[in-house]
Amino acid sequence: MNLLETLIHPDREDDPQKALVALAANLLQIGEFQLLQLAWADWQHGDMPEGLIDRLFAEFMIEGKVPFWALDYARRIVALEEAGDLDDLNPAYHRFDSNFHTYVPDGVRRFIWATCFVTVFIVGAVLLAEYSGSCPGATYPPCVDMRDIRPTP
Repeated sequence: MNLLETLIHPDREDDPQKALVALAANLLQIGEFQLLQLAWADWQHGDMPEGLIDRLFAEFMIEGKVPFWALDYARRIVALEEAGDLDDLNPAYHRFDSNFHTYVPDGVRRFIWATCFVTVFIVGAVLLAEYSGSCPGATYPPCVDMRDIRPTP
């Protein structure tokens, strides 16, 4: 795949195995390497060893080799999606995402405080504009007063 084709179709993959892994990763809304980490954890029932991470990254991302256990995991994810049983917000799929949240901590309280702050700011700004204006004839610009209008002959 050349550079122009990559720019036009960034999600296109020539290798069907890597395309399957990319599809499964997109369905889960995670990166391809995170999918490999999940597949390893599912296959080995534990996290990937530190020494294997660099080698596996190079094999998959640079050389294009897809391990059999990753293909099996990707096929199961795609099958779950086709059956309508895939929950992409399941925290088990996002255990390698450091900032994954399905909710905002103290979201309601933060929303109420933000709403109160915006309301006080707007009311204060309107009151400040109302009482600090030097134009007795109009509140909003242009401040035209009856003294500024010349009588017509």
